[in-house]
Amino acid sequence: MKVLVVGSGGREHSIVWKLSQSPLVEKIYTASGNGGTRIHGENIPIDSDDIDSLVDFAKKNEIDLTVVGPELPLVKGIVDRFSESGLKIFGPTQKAAMLEGSKVFAKIFMKKYDIPTSDFVIVKNKEEALEIIKNKKYPYVIKVDGLAAGKGAFIIFSDEDCNNAISQIWDQKVFDEAANKVIIEEYLDGEEVSVFAVCDGERYVLLPSAQDHKRVYDNDKGPNTGGMGAYSPSPLATENILKKVEEKIIKPLLKGMIKEGIPYKGVLYCGLMVLDDEPFVLEFNCRFGDPEAQVILPLIESDFAELISKAVDGRFEDLTFNLSDKYAVCVVLASQGYPGSYRKGFKIYGLKELANIKDGYIFHAATRYENGEYLTNGGRVLGVTALDVTLKDAIEKAYKLVEKIHFEGMHYRKDIGVKGLKRLGVI
Repeated sequence: MKVLVVGSGGREHSIVWKLSQSPLVEKIYTASGNGGTRIHGENIPIDSDDIDSLVDFAKKNEIDLTVVGPELPLVKGIVDRFSESGLKIFGPTQKAAMLEGSKVFAKIFMKKYDIPTSDFVIVKNKEEALEIIKNKKYPYVIKVDGLAAGKGAFIIFSDEDCNNAISQIWDQKVFDEAANKVIIEEYLDGEEVSVFAVCDGERYVLLPSAQDHKRVYDNDKGPNTGGMGAYSPSPLATENILKKVEEKIIKPLLKGMIKEGIPYKGVLYCGLMVLDDEPFVLEFNCRFGDPEAQVILPLIESDFAELISKAVDGRFEDLTFNLSDKYAVCVVLASQGYPGSYRKGFKIYGLKELANIKDGYIFHAATRYENGEYLTNGGRVLGVTALDVTLKDAIEKAYKLVEKIHFEGMHYRKDIGVKGLKRLGVI
């Protein structure tokens, strides 16, 4: 079949790479792709949220399956548009994608269906927020309702934090319409983990858990980023925790979405806080994480194209599905200055020598291919992923690969996976 992958980051390269291994797939297009996705197919110059052009392309090129990477086109209704045109597409409908597109929707849904999450109140303006806040003890969390590129959540530990959040949300109007509603919620003091499932509307397949590293510097210092690395599976997601996630979160969610008339198909990303051996939902996302995809997809041993094709068709009853028992670690190589301002266009050295490493993969994010060379083209440039039978060995292998790559200003965290080693008692 001919497949269209929508997106241009490291997540999309890992999706394209995984699909390219399927005997069912004969041709892959990526919109708009990057320097890495071109290795496995053809990049097309269409932005991921240009839904009209994507529909036209899929029709003209007789695309058999479209896979959506980022959240914005999902929230904008790309699945509805493709389906209306008779085109097969993997992802939730616009209404179902509100689990990510609206934190208010997600919170109200969780409360209605007894899915564990933190206590919350919803406010519509600054005056209502100040009235709630004056009786609040630190810490607590303030979140804007809509999509904010990971920047719409504020953990409030002090008056200064509170004033900063209020200023950005209501005075500076940084988040515009995304802040028409705002959630003030209880702060949960535990450890974060992400659990992923691929859903066919009624049933689901559980994927490996993962733990992301959001802060730009070692020991979780510095500003938040899109993610500086990840590892999978997380030792925090024990068999007991995963069972609770399935019984208390995933199953009630799928049943609830059916009751609401919006069955959920696609990737369900459960961002969780584990507190006293109990999982609580911090957020739902309606797609793979980035860089979590770069460690989860290499651990899938089954045919990924078959998995997502059957999810779209609602046919998980006849699915065979296998996962690797290895660990995967991804270290993100970023441009100097990221997540602030940075320069582009630097030559990347070392990639040709790492083209066929066993259990080692270089996933491109912000790269472009020009005159036979790969150049940096954004903040998070590459995701260096390695697999091994132990987490310690996977970490060591990933950093050995990192040492072989260089571009001007390259920086990366040197403690990816350390939390997992500590939990395992290795260090």
